[in-house]
Amino acid sequence: MNRMLKVALLCGLAVTVASCGTVRRALPFGLGGPEEPQATATAGERISVLEFDQQLAPSAALSGRDFFIPGPQAATAWTQPGGNAENAVEHVIGAQEFAVAWRRSIGAGSGRDRQVMAPVVADGGRVFAMDGESSVTALDAGSGAQAWRANIRPEGRERGGFGGGIAVGGGKVFVSSGYRTISALDQATGQVLWTTPVDVPVHGAPTVAGSRVYVVDVENQIVALDVNTGRQDWSYRGIPEPARIMRASSPAVVGDTVIAPFSSGEVIALRASTGQQLWTQVLSRTSRTSALSELRDIAGRPVVSRGIVYAVGHSGVMSAMDARSGQPRWQLPVAGVNAPLPVGDVVYVVSKSGELTVVNRESGQVYWTRDLNEGRVRQEGGFFGFFDRTVTPEWSGPLLASNRLLLVNSDGDLVAFDPKTGAQTASLKLGAGSFIAPAAYNGSVFVLTDKGELVSIR
Repeated sequence: MNRMLKVALLCGLAVTVASCGTVRRALPFGLGGPEEPQATATAGERISVLEFDQQLAPSAALSGRDFFIPGPQAATAWTQPGGNAENAVEHVIGAQEFAVAWRRSIGAGSGRDRQVMAPVVADGGRVFAMDGESSVTALDAGSGAQAWRANIRPEGRERGGFGGGIAVGGGKVFVSSGYRTISALDQATGQVLWTTPVDVPVHGAPTVAGSRVYVVDVENQIVALDVNTGRQDWSYRGIPEPARIMRASSPAVVGDTVIAPFSSGEVIALRASTGQQLWTQVLSRTSRTSALSELRDIAGRPVVSRGIVYAVGHSGVMSAMDARSGQPRWQLPVAGVNAPLPVGDVVYVVSKSGELTVVNRESGQVYWTRDLNEGRVRQEGGFFGFFDRTVTPEWSGPLLASNRLLLVNSDGDLVAFDPKTGAQTASLKLGAGSFIAPAAYNGSVFVLTDKGELVSIR
């Protein structure tokens, strides 16, 4: 189409359909009038949630200063969604060659009525993954050979009970699901040992510690079950909040304290033995720049490290809280859906807009920030150059493995960054996007893609 015809078509559209909101917002030069903020998505479509948090300024006092990062340690177990019950794994040995060792399908990927949401866990020489239809697969961690496969969907139930996750402990694999069940499977065989029905769906993975397994349901109720029988020991209900992110968090457990995150923006500490509330904090900061900022969900796992709880809310608060009293040590205006990563002297955190930030653990001052999406934002779709949509990758992680800071994104990349400077050092194509942070075990890094493929990086 020549330039004159293109301009004529544009003018015709402006005159005849400027009253149409969809077209009006797409027209250049302000021909369609002022734009109104809106966010819509078709059923089953993931939408970007994140354009509205403020940028963080590096501290002048920390300019040019180095910080300590401990050396990598062997990851001989990754039994929980966050590695361990505290969700605190600092620096592991993993993916030293940064090459794909094997790929295996673990079942159904994400679709209109299902989502791959469960983080990978590993123990006893095997890695365990859950697909988009609540099937759990056990694979040999070295070769990728399938050991067993179990579907925990209740008989007669239709598809659509997405969500849930897995944890390993005491020779059992604990499975939560959107089908309103919590199950325990034999770790060696996959045989179902017990199943306990719950009142509402569970989208988050369980956390197992001691004699109990803990899950948070979609109505902000945390339930503690006996690991041997599935019998409920206690429950605690937070403030109901139906609006949530299409990611799900898991409790952290340290000693006799459970730190539970809720979609209301609450972080609540409970006594693990009784469910008694110890303290509560709310991570919420309303912004009027987007309706999505009203979502208060804490979709990233809270992390307990050196007596401090680190947590990030979707509405724009990152907080470091005393694990005993809940009193904030410091807070930053960070909106995120990933768990923070405390390592040595610092805490790494990725914001919803794709900004990687390094924060001093003690003071909350910022060392540096890096825009992960620099050079990655692109235009797709459109018609003769008009009505394009902006595509911005979403990031999950990070994991610090063998002196590389690893993150995955929705474009299907595993990207390595220098943990001291933030410079990109390597990148690897996964074959599909990933919305789940990597896990490490026995020298390998495991990534579960959105199409239901488990990738082992040696």
